[in-house]
Amino acid sequence: MSGSERLDAGPGVSVSSGPTSGATSYSAASEHDDVENSSVGEIVGKLAGDFSRLMRAEIALAKAEAKEEVKDASKGVGMLAGAGYAGHLLVLFVSLAVMFGLGHWMALGWAALIVAVVWGIVAAILAASGRSNLKRATPPMTETVETLKEDAQWAKRPRG
Repeated sequence: MSGSERLDAGPGVSVSSGPTSGATSYSAASEHDDVENSSVGEIVGKLAGDFSRLMRAEIALAKAEAKEEVKDASKGVGMLAGAGYAGHLLVLFVSLAVMFGLGHWMALGWAALIVAVVWGIVAAILAASGRSNLKRATPPMTETVETLKEDAQWAKRPRG
């Protein structure tokens, strides 16, 4: 198998692009002639150019995919924010209903105070639980720190 056959994209695959991208179009016959009549430096230069174009195309594809994923994620975040606001209103109106319900058996001021104390207890429990979870969840990234230290030591090593 010759080198030009290994580089062939395969049947039905086109290695070309539009005039604005700067990429060139290749055909099997002209590529075969070019490889046979080219120096090693020219071949390496063509390979480097092709690799560069390939990397640019891959980066462009990754950017396009990332934009699409961010767009979908932002819709989801917006919906979750709306759900959070609706949940807040639900808690507010349920609290008011409990307050007015207790108001049938006691003064409305005392009922409001009882509901407020209950929500204060809930807030304190959630705050304490959240604080302890954050302390456990944010350890120093030991593996990353060690890798960065190794990279720095490698970069400082004298060459030659």
